[in-house]
Amino acid sequence: MTFLSSLARRAGATGSRIGFPEAHERRTLEAMRRLQGSGVIPVAVGRGEDVAAAADGLEILDMSAEEVRAAALPHLASESGRDQPGSLSMSVALLRAGLLDGVVAGAVAATSDVLRAGLKLLGVKPGIRTVSSAFYMVLDQAEEESERVLTFTDGAVVPDPTAEQLAEIAAAASDARRAIVGDEPRVAFLSYSTAGSAEGPSVSKAREAARLFRTIRPDVVADGELQADAALDQAVAARKSPGSPLHGAANVLVFPNLDAANIGYKLVERLANARAVGPILQGLAGALNDLSRGASIDDIVRVAYVTALMAEPAQEQT
Repeated sequence: MTFLSSLARRAGATGSRIGFPEAHERRTLEAMRRLQGSGVIPVAVGRGEDVAAAADGLEILDMSAEEVRAAALPHLASESGRDQPGSLSMSVALLRAGLLDGVVAGAVAATSDVLRAGLKLLGVKPGIRTVSSAFYMVLDQAEEESERVLTFTDGAVVPDPTAEQLAEIAAAASDARRAIVGDEPRVAFLSYSTAGSAEGPSVSKAREAARLFRTIRPDVVADGELQADAALDQAVAARKSPGSPLHGAANVLVFPNLDAANIGYKLVERLANARAVGPILQGLAGALNDLSRGASIDDIVRVAYVTALMAEPAQEQT
């Protein structure tokens, strides 16, 4: 079974309730209809009169209903200056209150607004100070039934992370991969140098990030600094880094900055015909995910599946 087909099956088994504060938007509404009957329960969040007609047949959490407001308002202290919280803030507050298991937004809202709502109303997971993102790159494998799935992080949030932030980003990406892909993370901190073949500030940063990561996550196989070929190709790894515990089989690629990660994922998507799932937010104390404002209906459905799995980390992941 391929990753993308198993994604739907495993997400459906969670029964997660995923809130959509942009249910009035055409692509989002169609994605919600596609999710019906999948096991993932799409929930429209908005004022009843605004979404009732569009979301006919879908479950609605009416923001103007007294019981909905009563559940959300204790978590909206940071929004107290607003007489009427928006549907995004309300959705994240309802996630915090337990009425939803996850939230998907961003087809209309800017990434900065989604992140701001997450940071204000959810906060970060224990031990994490840096919220970041990852793209899951799905590449077809010749003569194999399954695809290769690589985590590219961070391609959407932190412009120029420090070594400490890179280590935290890698930790969050490792946890998210276990929930979303269901395999063991194997982390490579990427650079233009492999094992001291060159020197420079960014090389030192990748090397230090790898060292810090090993201290906070000794349960995860990791190495760095590594060039991309040494991280991904066993034959190259045997020549360039024969002592690496990754042996050229990394599946979580930690890029030195946002420029490299964002350019890298778009090149792989366009030139290798890879499918990119994301950006997936990681490090928040709740399953909130952002969409590209150019997201397709399929993109929204896949992010909803991923959000369901992030909301239920204890579910079977095989």
